[in-house]
Amino acid sequence: MGTQLDSLFNKPHRRLNILTNEWLQVSPHRTQRPWQGKTEENQKDERPKYDPSCYLCPGNTRANGIENPKYADTFVFDNDFGALLPDSPAGELNDSNLLISQVEKGICKVICFSPRHDLTLPEMSLPEIKLVVDLWVQQYKELGEIPWVNYVQIFENKGEIMGCSNPHPHGQIWAQQSIPEEPLKELKQQQDYYEKNGKTLLQDYLALELDKNERIVVQNDEFVVLVPFWAFWPYETLIISRRPFAGFTDMTDAEKTGLADIIKKLTIKYDNLFEVSFPYSGGFHPAPTDGKPHPEWHFHMHFYPPLLRSATVKKFSVGYEMLANSQRDITAEYAAEVLRELPEVHYKQR
Repeated sequence: MGTQLDSLFNKPHRRLNILTNEWLQVSPHRTQRPWQGKTEENQKDERPKYDPSCYLCPGNTRANGIENPKYADTFVFDNDFGALLPDSPAGELNDSNLLISQVEKGICKVICFSPRHDLTLPEMSLPEIKLVVDLWVQQYKELGEIPWVNYVQIFENKGEIMGCSNPHPHGQIWAQQSIPEEPLKELKQQQDYYEKNGKTLLQDYLALELDKNERIVVQNDEFVVLVPFWAFWPYETLIISRRPFAGFTDMTDAEKTGLADIIKKLTIKYDNLFEVSFPYSGGFHPAPTDGKPHPEWHFHMHFYPPLLRSATVKKFSVGYEMLANSQRDITAEYAAEVLRELPEVHYKQR
């Protein structure tokens, strides 16, 4: 059976994303094609500990004239240019069931991970990352308890290549009235599976992945990192909790520490891959905060990095991906093996 699967995986084939019920096209033979296309500049990670011109450094004045406190660990504030606004009046449009719109109310926040301008998550200490996790938990609870907030999306865009507008290491939180499209797809898939099987979808999927041990990258007592079978981005990973629980507020102290530990281990591997401050969009999918029980929901975190062949060649989502179907060149198994073999000591410290 293994030989048959190996033969299949070496040829163009499709894989189903069980979290969204969407198909992915895999074309592993395309890695052999020569690359004469766009390359990115190598993102040099040479920054001072403090930048007097940075809007996010302690004590500095932001673009709207507000002065940051001289914070010593983490710092959270309302985004000065938030994409969602909490005081948006209710309203909707429906013209002939063809022009349909609804006002969306929300709160956007910025989280500075550290006062240090030069420290990203993989270079922070475990206790420092644990403080970030504690802040995520606090914000998820506080925002989720607002009656009209039905989803709290916590994420980070790291690196200029991912559109990050400020190099000071930080993440964002968007808390909003509706459940966004990606979590909504996952909600349906997880609900359907739980109703049929009495267990969470990711509980059974994780057990299968641990048994096969082909796509596991790194693990600890509380969490497992793997390249999902249906991964779209070249070195995409998924962090899954070993114990099924729904949201940040369901985590034990051990799981909070375990989450900090697994994020540090994974992001170190990412930096070590091309010995560069590795760009990505990464974010959590906790349960909705809509006041309903969510026994079907299994806490997890996605990492979507764009780099493909080197620090200067990224994957583009164009053409076929935009018009037809998601597609990738390297297999999930290959990506997992590459990441798994990387050291857990940051290249700057070796």
